[in-house]
Amino acid sequence: MTKKVFALDSVAGVQRDGTFFDKNFYTDGRWMRFQRGRPRKMGGYQEITGILAGPSRGLYVNPQNGFTNVFSGYNNGLQKLPIDANGVGTGVSDLSLSGFTPNDNNLWQFDTFTDVSGSGNNQLLAHPGRNLALTDSDANTPVLGGQLTGNSLSPIGIVTDTVTTTSGSPTGTLAAANPLIGAGQLVISSAFPAGTRVVSNVSGTVTFDQNATSTGAVSVQFDNEVSVSGGVVALHPYVFVYGNDGLIRNCSAGNLQDWVSADANTVNVATGKIVQGLPVRGGSNAPSGLFWSLDSLIRVSFVGGVGTPAQYWRYDIISSQSSIMSSQSVIEYDGIYYWCGVDRFLLYNGAVKEITNSFNQNYFFDNLNYAQRQKVWVTKVPRYGEIWWFYPRGNATECTDAVVYNIRESCWYDAGQALGARRSDGYFSQVFHYPINADWTPNATGGLDLFTFTAGSGYTNGTYLNRALTGGSGTGATATIVVSGGAVTSVTITGYGVDYEVNDVLSASLPAGSSFSMTLTTVKTFVSLYQHEIGTDAVKGNQALAIESYFETNDLGWVSGGPAQPSQVADNYWLRVERVEPDFLQSGPMDLIVTGRPFAQADDKQSDPYTFLPDTHKIDMREQRRELRLRFVSNVQGGDYQLGRIIINADFGDVRPY
Repeated sequence: MTKKVFALDSVAGVQRDGTFFDKNFYTDGRWMRFQRGRPRKMGGYQEITGILAGPSRGLYVNPQNGFTNVFSGYNNGLQKLPIDANGVGTGVSDLSLSGFTPNDNNLWQFDTFTDVSGSGNNQLLAHPGRNLALTDSDANTPVLGGQLTGNSLSPIGIVTDTVTTTSGSPTGTLAAANPLIGAGQLVISSAFPAGTRVVSNVSGTVTFDQNATSTGAVSVQFDNEVSVSGGVVALHPYVFVYGNDGLIRNCSAGNLQDWVSADANTVNVATGKIVQGLPVRGGSNAPSGLFWSLDSLIRVSFVGGVGTPAQYWRYDIISSQSSIMSSQSVIEYDGIYYWCGVDRFLLYNGAVKEITNSFNQNYFFDNLNYAQRQKVWVTKVPRYGEIWWFYPRGNATECTDAVVYNIRESCWYDAGQALGARRSDGYFSQVFHYPINADWTPNATGGLDLFTFTAGSGYTNGTYLNRALTGGSGTGATATIVVSGGAVTSVTITGYGVDYEVNDVLSASLPAGSSFSMTLTTVKTFVSLYQHEIGTDAVKGNQALAIESYFETNDLGWVSGGPAQPSQVADNYWLRVERVEPDFLQSGPMDLIVTGRPFAQADDKQSDPYTFLPDTHKIDMREQRRELRLRFVSNVQGGDYQLGRIIINADFGDVRPY
């Protein structure tokens, strides 16, 4: 009869750093998490669409009228996908973008700007920064804005008005006073030379730094040049943009187009580039925000126009000895801000502090592909108290793994390089019940993307819906084509098709006329968009695949203290396991594998799997190792588990090594 019975008491967390022998925590795991100190399988994921343009370089989720709009930015544009409460979409559509330049280094930041007038005209803010390859890229790009419910975005901060000019004169007259026009704005009009700027605007008389070239009333664009390298954030009722040389700039309260009023401000608060900004609770100094530069953390607070001249904002450097891995690696969790630095994990809760990580700090930083650091991104799973940092591991150029900090359990673990960690970006659950993440693995390539077209002539006027496009190397593309004045005036892609190539020339059958053609300048790669933490399997289309999940205990051998003791004992015996009494909330069969070795530096020897079912009372065996670990594996469709309290029936084995 077995002399000793033990409860399995490995400590919560998967410790990757250090040796197997020198651990009280679990030593390995894949697609598993901890709840109540016990391992359980992570949730499954289900495909929402397989034709998202990708890889996604920025996701944003916003609920509207019973639907959740998912916005996804990629290198060549921005897409929208409305989904219902079950994650069923109504189709992916491309937003029309003006002032946007396609670029492989586009990395998107999003926010929303609430309509302070109460009319419901809320705005989507989007900034496609050229930051994917270099965190400190100094390339400025426009900040885009447009109605959340609309289908187009354009640069913010551009004011259009009619000016009456006189050729050869540097002054012009507005029909009515316009406080949105002010000194320094770039003037865009055929009535002025390129590069003309506003000097002043006094009671509707505008003075320019160059003379007008024509006489009469003319439409003029006054551009505030809201173009930055960092990004955009709304600190309601203000919008802030940020970028090179510590630049932080904000509009006037409640008006995206007003960058000249007294409470609008421009300041450089650090020597390094500002890469991220988030709102923070400001109390009496609301609104307030936190801004991360490459080496500093800055707090901006509203002070309300005090002093002479009036000061509206206070800028406090919280720390000048900080760092940040990537612009996408910061997240707020219940009022505390967590981020990944270049060599440690940090938080801000009124002061900057290091997050203690003795589990996988070396595992993360030693194996991160630092050349791809800007692809590190963070999300959270509040249901389980988790913060996830996804990262490219080893030589990978896209994210292949994630380290997880469990705030509730005060421990760390990782995704174990599971397929579910191959995500390029995502957004956490809020109104929509599940986290939404985008895969980067291509489903297909060669979808229609950007193109130029030749209008042709002689066609019958009308709107031709979903016309098949012919020619080129691919198949399946369709478009809605509008003809006016006998020529094609617009082409809207309705079916992307597959396998097309850049420079393919396409056409369509239209009544009468001739010579309409399209030439492809870029093509799409299609990836999957998933809702996570749903079910137990990886569901793609009509196919459900098992997700492998496992955990492995710390060393249970007598020489390391035995199954339930943290310190060594003097007995130099092997541990012989004769029976394991499983205690799981379990769906589907699981396997138990015994592994171990005679010495800390020797090779592991694994047993054959011992398969057990949810109603299995005991697993009998005769396995012995001097240093012994147990691995529990679930790898069947519908498989799930939560560990309870396992009993191990063990005895002293041999006293000899192999």
